[in-house]
Amino acid sequence: MNILYLCHRFPFPPKRGGKIRPFNMIRHLQASGHRVTVCSLVRSEAEAAEGQGIAPHCQAFHMGRVHEPLQWARMILRLPLTTPSSMGYFYSGEIAARVRDLLRTQRFDLIFVHCSSVAQYVEHVQDIPKILDFGDMDSQKWLEYANYKPFPLSLGYRLEGTKMLWAEKRLARRFDLCTATTRAEWETLESYGTGAATDWFPNGVDAQFFSPTDGAYDPDTISFIGRMDYYPNQECMQRFCKEVWPLLQARRSGMKLLIVGADPSPAIRALGTLPGVTVTGSVPDVRPYIRGSALMVAPLAIARGTQNKILEAMAMGVPVVTSRVAAGGVDAEPGRHLLVADAPSELAAAILGLVERPEERARLATSGRERMLSHHAWPRSMQRLDTIIEGCMSSFAQRRGGAAARTLRNPA
Repeated sequence: MNILYLCHRFPFPPKRGGKIRPFNMIRHLQASGHRVTVCSLVRSEAEAAEGQGIAPHCQAFHMGRVHEPLQWARMILRLPLTTPSSMGYFYSGEIAARVRDLLRTQRFDLIFVHCSSVAQYVEHVQDIPKILDFGDMDSQKWLEYANYKPFPLSLGYRLEGTKMLWAEKRLARRFDLCTATTRAEWETLESYGTGAATDWFPNGVDAQFFSPTDGAYDPDTISFIGRMDYYPNQECMQRFCKEVWPLLQARRSGMKLLIVGADPSPAIRALGTLPGVTVTGSVPDVRPYIRGSALMVAPLAIARGTQNKILEAMAMGVPVVTSRVAAGGVDAEPGRHLLVADAPSELAAAILGLVERPEERARLATSGRERMLSHHAWPRSMQRLDTIIEGCMSSFAQRRGGAAARTLRNPA
């Protein structure tokens, strides 16, 4: 098949959540014999240069260069409109023109869109099967943000969440099939009652790249991995350091916390002044930090979809202590493959239980790795994707065939 693939972040190199899922889809589809043309956005010359590495994994790719001041202006202009501001942020006139040109000059068998914010480029197309992979339901994320932001910012987030919810429902009806990342996100999509065909397929993890080493670790070191310009990660670590870290320090004064991730805000950098806390900023490779830890914490209060950080730690044989909401995005059983806790005292007890009981740590390290191999391997996820695409193509052909038959029976 000839496939047009659109996504909101240029999917190479696959170093962050918004890039990992689309890259693995593109690589799989191209390797399966399909011809994949990728259209996406870049925000800097450096990102554009890095993105050239996708060439071996697709038939062709097109970049739309956008600039932050202009994108923010587009967001602001949409505030009084029913269109979500997010769609202004991810709009590129260059990509819009390129998509129009591609649709005019080539025959595509399938249009695949990852993320609702770029569905705007093809939502009008009717004569080609279309799949919209929402990934996460962004409306719910904005609505959740409203609970954590002060007034009047909370009103802005609630407005954006409401507008995005309307857009998600509208877009679902304009695509032949809509998918999500987890069963929970799929259930949210289904609850919209749009009548659209829906399904879900999970994120995977590269279990060869994220693999255990010799098992050596510092029993007094714990880690958190994630981009630190991302609000849910910021909120998580600020709350953890305020409410949980003092409990751990009171029990084991020599404990160390590594906060590893790019672009930490000033408030996150300030956490590095706390006893035992290190804020690294961007690092060339997160694996040594995770592997050298007794465990990874991910007590996120705001978590939609799959937290790739959890998959990667478990694949490396490093136990994870996480929140109930974040655990919901991982196909694993609490207590058997990872530990789940929400209250500060419960989080501290779970962490100390692993730090002070090496045999329990070893059990979770082994079971977590095995669960990733069996339930979050990319090949298995991509097999599910293949089935979803086949079903969409078959349903589209049947609908078109039925429409053609009705036209023959009832000519104008």
